[in-house]
Amino acid sequence: MAINLDELKNATHLRGRGPRNGATFIAPVDGRAYVSGERTVPLLNQTIPALFSDTVSKYGTLDAAVFVAQDKRFTWSELSDAVDALAAGFLALGLEKGDRVGIWSPNRWEWLVTQFATARIGLILVNINPAYRLTELEYALNKVACRALVTSAKFKTSDYLGMIETLAPEIAKAAPGKLKAQKLPALEIVIRMGEEHSPGMFNFADVLAMAGRDEHDSLDRISEGLKPGEAINIQFTSGTTGAPKGATLTHTNIVNNGNFVTSAIRLTADDRLCIPVPLYHCFGMSMGTMGCVTKGATMVFPGEGFDAGATLKAVAEERCTGLYGVPTMFVGLLDHPDFASFDLTSLRTGIMAGSPCPIEVMKKVVSLMHMAQVTIAYGMTETSPVSFQSGVDDPLEKRVSTVGRIHPHVEVKAIDADGATVAVDAPGELCTRGYSVMKGYWDDAEKTREAIDSDGWMHTGDLATIDAEGYCNIVGRVKDMVIRGGENVYPREVEEFLYRHPKVKEVQVFGIPDPKYGEELCAWIVLKPGQIATAEEIKAFCAGQIAHYKIPRHIRFRTELPMTVTGKPQKFLMREAMIEELGLVTQKTA
Repeated sequence: MAINLDELKNATHLRGRGPRNGATFIAPVDGRAYVSGERTVPLLNQTIPALFSDTVSKYGTLDAAVFVAQDKRFTWSELSDAVDALAAGFLALGLEKGDRVGIWSPNRWEWLVTQFATARIGLILVNINPAYRLTELEYALNKVACRALVTSAKFKTSDYLGMIETLAPEIAKAAPGKLKAQKLPALEIVIRMGEEHSPGMFNFADVLAMAGRDEHDSLDRISEGLKPGEAINIQFTSGTTGAPKGATLTHTNIVNNGNFVTSAIRLTADDRLCIPVPLYHCFGMSMGTMGCVTKGATMVFPGEGFDAGATLKAVAEERCTGLYGVPTMFVGLLDHPDFASFDLTSLRTGIMAGSPCPIEVMKKVVSLMHMAQVTIAYGMTETSPVSFQSGVDDPLEKRVSTVGRIHPHVEVKAIDADGATVAVDAPGELCTRGYSVMKGYWDDAEKTREAIDSDGWMHTGDLATIDAEGYCNIVGRVKDMVIRGGENVYPREVEEFLYRHPKVKEVQVFGIPDPKYGEELCAWIVLKPGQIATAEEIKAFCAGQIAHYKIPRHIRFRTELPMTVTGKPQKFLMREAMIEELGLVTQKTA
């Protein structure tokens, strides 16, 4: 039987310093893995445009954003003017509150302006992964019925305009704003970035200059009519398995999570935050741009996509005090051949998140990149995204071995297969509840019900432990846990051990079918540059150090690992490849 959480809340609690400056954490001491964030700091009951307006009024002449690769800079007042011009242009195009507007682009200044221009008038911004191809783009646009699409011309090997023309050949003869495409029935307006012109599309600059006085005069009235609980953003889940789902977020979700995330790293208007993570993802948009708006901090974007050299250069030349990144980005920065030539002494803080953070990488970030106050954050798109975050004053041991403690105004529990809250330090599925939980998956009530139960708990699918002090450790995915001969093996634990090997740069551990034990462990390893190793060497490194059943039976060396663009490992692809390589037969159910 599941425990009564109301009784837990009223039970004796342990109080102490939490991850936010001056805040307290609350953790139960009755032995159950349930924690509740402190509530002394009230939630911001503001819409995105209201908060943005407050920041502009306070910090108008200070730097708001720097786009290094585009050589484009904005003060807060200049950014506000661009946002208003685009918002008014959207009105001139006939877009109305609640319409969905897709954004398909790498990190460019137009992305940032579009983010706040759509929010200004209650349009719902739809973040489309820059890596999407034809089928995925068609799915995303149609799933949420986008009326308009703001797009870059191209990025790396992606020809965005070519893909749009392939899906909607009718655009070649359509007047701009009058598209009627068989495969994209909802899409009417395509706005392209860049100075060149394309048939059937508006130029971004044209829309900025399109509005008249009536549209500009309407902006404040429309903004004032918006409500914090209304949907403002749709972010598609990474899709490591299955079709992407459109997580629908509100002003309240994004504003408050950005505020608490940046409060945890003590960001102020004096800080300059380097943001190499993608804007289409929560890390860039909610934790990054929205977080900076809550504090008046400067956003620095090194380039359209992540490049280690460009990021190091941006940090050094722009004197950034904070840096965001997924673990693979920090690995790339530390391994850059010219790393030692960049002056990174301006750095003090930042966030490493998006996927499990290897302990050895974290230690190097602190010691070699001067990020003594770097924090780890954990969350998911569906929770805006952060639920747990370490504090800048937490002992390094806690910062490298956990994802920190609960955020304010959030509840979290770990449960077993029957839904009962597990004991402290026992692994269970992490569930979270509070302001940060999304409204639901767009136009998918069934998937929403599967993810959010009737009591409002978001089931994350992550396996976690919560200790007596409220620190959380992610030990894997519920579906990733390997049962070998009756023994439960958590791949994350084995990965952390293998990262200690001096030749290992990256590693992922996963289970594959085995006729004798049910499942066996497999490890895919990327070695550091210039290193050579054998499977026998890796197994010898494990022998006597970890239990025999945790030693991977199958070890393969790869030049790279399959990842999503946000650095999340796609273990299902690795598993499928090994099953095919070994000629294994997977058990099928009727």
